[in-house]
Amino acid sequence: MGGLTMLMRRMHLGLMASTLVMLAGPAAAQDAKSALPADLQALYTDAVEVQPAQLGDFKAPAKPWRWCHSESYMGNPWRVTFNAELARLVDAAKAAGDVSEFVVSDSNGDATQQISQIRAFIEQGCSVITTIAGSPTALNAVIEDAAKAGIPVITSAGAVTTPAAINVMHNQNLWGYQMGKGIAAALPNGGAILQVEGISGHPLVQQENAGLDKAVSESGNLTIARKVSGEWTGSTTKSAVLQALATTPQPIDAVWSTGSEARFIAEAFQQAGRPLPLITASISGDALGFWNENKDAFKFYGGEVSPHVAAQNAFRVALRILDGQKPLVNTLIAPMPTVTAADLPTWYKDCMKPDSASIFPIPPADPFPEELMNGYFENGKATPAYDFSKVPASCPQ
Repeated sequence: MGGLTMLMRRMHLGLMASTLVMLAGPAAAQDAKSALPADLQALYTDAVEVQPAQLGDFKAPAKPWRWCHSESYMGNPWRVTFNAELARLVDAAKAAGDVSEFVVSDSNGDATQQISQIRAFIEQGCSVITTIAGSPTALNAVIEDAAKAGIPVITSAGAVTTPAAINVMHNQNLWGYQMGKGIAAALPNGGAILQVEGISGHPLVQQENAGLDKAVSESGNLTIARKVSGEWTGSTTKSAVLQALATTPQPIDAVWSTGSEARFIAEAFQQAGRPLPLITASISGDALGFWNENKDAFKFYGGEVSPHVAAQNAFRVALRILDGQKPLVNTLIAPMPTVTAADLPTWYKDCMKPDSASIFPIPPADPFPEELMNGYFENGKATPAYDFSKVPASCPQ
């Protein structure tokens, strides 16, 4: 995090621990979290539903295991990268003799189809099901059926509300808050923010927005000049920012966003003839390419919602459960690496250009170290056959 040394990781977890008091959750969630170490408790806020895990009686079948993955939409580069990384990891488990088969389904945005595909996985006798759920609620019944059949379901990049699943996710509420705090630290004398949300009304967007609102309120001298929706899409974001700038003559000191559209935001300011503000976002290959060509002007504070890391986290949790480790809670929050302007040279690679939207940078170090993940399990120990150093490089060889 930051430069991603262990010292900075501990400093970042310390910052999140201080925000826990300000963003404390309900009593029931606190009871579930009380079984976790303090540094993991610090990753939760009241926007995250958490309960004790319901896998206490799970007994993994004998090896080799049949691994099934239910994808809800394979239609963008992030999902393609996620699935490629998950396949690479499961292939290594196959080579070790732990997994016999890797089966993937894609419902292409149809929740009814995803339910049907997961039901087929149950009937086929899958040992474990990983999924990116297309809905937080629509899959609940079939996931509960999987649990009754003795099949653990692990979600990534979007939680479901049934406690029968194990969710592995970032805390979007804390993410939005930290982006707001980053702006406040960079603008101690205050300033005006252009807020670029994702899909308006989306539950995760509401969580992120609430985090920003809290940070702005705490600052006392930041204001939100305008709010627009970029729909987590580069072209839509650029158009929305251009329209906002055309009708907002006042200076914009920072743009708060939580997607991967930093490059499109910066290009909109350039096109409008406005100075580049501080931009918060998830770092991406195109943003790093833009930074490399505009080092004197590009100001950044953010993190990374990485498809590689999301796949790794789902794989690691699933493999630990199959290995007999017992999760303490049903929702595991993965820490988000902090990326500042000073860190960009470490993340940048030569293949990254301003049009490299399909290239996702690999964190310089594992943002979710094995020793930290151990705290989520009753009998936590290092994930079998997992080595972060073997993640393929961002740039094709």
